Amino acid sequence: MTSKLRVLTAASAAALLLSLAACASGPATTTTPSPSEDAGTSEITTGPCEGDTGVTVIVDGSALEDGSLDQWCVTTDEPIVAADAFSIAAVQTEGTDEYGDQVVCRVNGLPAEDQAIPAEDGSDYFETCEAMPAAFAYWSLWVKPAGGEWGYAQEGASTQKLEPGDAVELLFTLNGEPAAPTT
Repeated sequence: MTSKLRVLTAASAAALLLSLAACASGPATTTTPSPSEDAGTSEITTGPCEGDTGVTVIVDGSALEDGSLDQWCVTTDEPIVAADAFSIAAVQTEGTDEYGDQVVCRVNGLPAEDQAIPAEDGSDYFETCEAMPAAFAYWSLWVKPAGGEWGYAQEGASTQKLEPGDAVELLFTLNGEPAAPTT
């Protein structure tokens, strides 16, 4: 019970942080922007990057019925913004009506609006992307610095800077599992 409470507290804190960032920047578009000029001409390969050859991009939606765990290496020798890394890897994100792209609601179409998401109480939840996703079913943004440990991103994808050798993950958590990236 204590670990579930910690997970919910951490998730709530991350959601609050993203909410505050959204309030500060106002509504934004609901799709991942196209790569900025700073992103250069990065290449993409399947699987994690070797050493500091680029930024590893991970999408873990395996908690969802139709979800999977996918990894790509976005080759770059320059810092890159997380949203640009996702865009280069062809990862499509959708924000919410209320918070724009500062809160990720769907990744590559998941969860679909008509997809029933099972809650712990046995009821079904349907994500509408109007406001904050439910505290038991949400996408979170994680960053792992080169040689470091995974931690919640301290910024949204549109401002989170990544260095070559870093990894970034969009993780779908359902009823507290998985509580953190496993890759």
